[in-house]
Amino acid sequence: MMRRFTLLAALAVCLLSCGPGNKTTNTTNDSKKIFRLNLTGGLTSLDPVFADQRTNIWATTQLYNGLFTFGEDLHVHPELAENYKISEDGLTYTFTIKKNVYFHDDQAFKNGRGREVIADDFVYSFKRLMDPRTAAKGSWIFADKVKQSADKKLADDWIEKIDDYSFKITLNRRFPAFLQILSMPFTFVVAKEAVEKYNKDFRKHPVGTGPFMLKTWNEKDRLILVKNTKYWKRDVKDQPLPYLDAVDVSFIEDKNQAFLSFEKGSLHFLTSISETSRNKILNKDGSIKDDFSSKFVVEKKPYMLTEYIGILMEGTDEKANPLLNKKVRKALSYAINRKNLISFIRNGLGTPGSHGFIPDALSSFDSTQIQGYKVDIKKAQELLKDAGYPQGKGFPEITLSTYTTDKEIAGFLQKQWEDNLGIKVKIESNQFATHKDMVDNAKVKFFRGSWIGDYPDAENFLSLFYSKNFSPDGPNKTHFADETYDKLFEEAHETDNTFTRYSDYNKMDQIIMDNAPVIVLFYDEVLNLKQKNVTGLKTNTMNTLVLEKVDLKSGNNASANADDKKEEKKEESSK
Repeated sequence: MMRRFTLLAALAVCLLSCGPGNKTTNTTNDSKKIFRLNLTGGLTSLDPVFADQRTNIWATTQLYNGLFTFGEDLHVHPELAENYKISEDGLTYTFTIKKNVYFHDDQAFKNGRGREVIADDFVYSFKRLMDPRTAAKGSWIFADKVKQSADKKLADDWIEKIDDYSFKITLNRRFPAFLQILSMPFTFVVAKEAVEKYNKDFRKHPVGTGPFMLKTWNEKDRLILVKNTKYWKRDVKDQPLPYLDAVDVSFIEDKNQAFLSFEKGSLHFLTSISETSRNKILNKDGSIKDDFSSKFVVEKKPYMLTEYIGILMEGTDEKANPLLNKKVRKALSYAINRKNLISFIRNGLGTPGSHGFIPDALSSFDSTQIQGYKVDIKKAQELLKDAGYPQGKGFPEITLSTYTTDKEIAGFLQKQWEDNLGIKVKIESNQFATHKDMVDNAKVKFFRGSWIGDYPDAENFLSLFYSKNFSPDGPNKTHFADETYDKLFEEAHETDNTFTRYSDYNKMDQIIMDNAPVIVLFYDEVLNLKQKNVTGLKTNTMNTLVLEKVDLKSGNNASANADDKKEEKKEESSK
């Protein structure tokens, strides 16, 4: 035990001395494989019940495991679940978990040694997620799905232990995407001893079962994770995972500065590319520039993310708040040239959001079924006139709340609305975490928003408009409410028939377009950059970050990529 802690301490010294200025195309001088990346947006917690934003999701994914996980194909794959069965009525899910999976060594346990994960841990973790005292960001995933008592509260037996390695969950109604729910970071398993020992500080003392363990987290500065030498997974060659010795995360908020660090070789991986930096990577048509692709690996594919403007649908006084007038909201939407936004601001990255809230990365997306909004200045002006504001006369200045990294898009929208409608819009920018808190707590009426799919089913996107999901407890940040919508939302849960569900999804999406609580801007695309010696880092349309099979290869890039492809083929043949 002492030897292990000595090794970790030595590694930490190395990490802290080998700063971001060092080249990453090779491993460190002592042959430690240290993977360096940057995260923007503010890491707020390493507790999985608060994994509601990309930075938190990416960090907790390296520290914890759940029953299931999403593969590159977006299909659900068992992780800590050994097997499962679903009752004929679709209401009872019974899970058997893997044996010999251990929590990280930590002082929360006897003698500092992590103990084996048992069914009680899942019962505890899921009940903790739903406990109001936890104030979890993810409680909404179970709230309207699991078994309820007569008074519409959680039933005492919604989750029950069967034996040390099995438990069951009973639903209140059928929910075909339930296994996808159980692949979300909110459902990662935690140890009761660790939560009780660290209490509110558990957010910065994570104890999971994942491939990496926390060594250091200096908030807004640096996060260092080290290899979990007792990790339960092995690769197809029966070699222990992870391959990396450590992960070094910086929090450079200036995206241009982060891009420069990547170009210099100080980072192995980069996402969240600024508009300015995209000019170096992409042509105006969205294709990748040859000179850049010759130096780095560029991954570009549809992203399960919708970017939008949200309107808080609270109040009835349209004169005091003209955004409550549906004609005004529609006018604002018709006045935007989304193709120009994609071309001029984003170098062709993304698809204009003209066909509803559900993004084109999902299988249920159908542009022929949803009448959305394409630029139509004449129609926009007519709607604004009908609302009582011809050419914007008498329309009060409104404030668009956004975040500091969104200035170019906000400025584009500001000019579109003034030029096309005569409406003046003030831009108010805050750090992302501050902006998110204001939106979640209904402190702003007109705001920039984005929704990354938690799981690959359109239900997740449509849950943003279900009346029982009002923020801050749920994802309905606009506080939109419609009885017909709610009925369709609930009906879609009652069937496993894909055709029926997709039909309901389309009807709901059209209701959103007709009522316009949001102005859809575009469906995003993933643009990730990697150094050429990075292997095993896969990108899917959810843009998840899983580092357990990532490696840093020496030698030329061709041989590194060849090794990666061999590994893929062996994995496929072993399934």
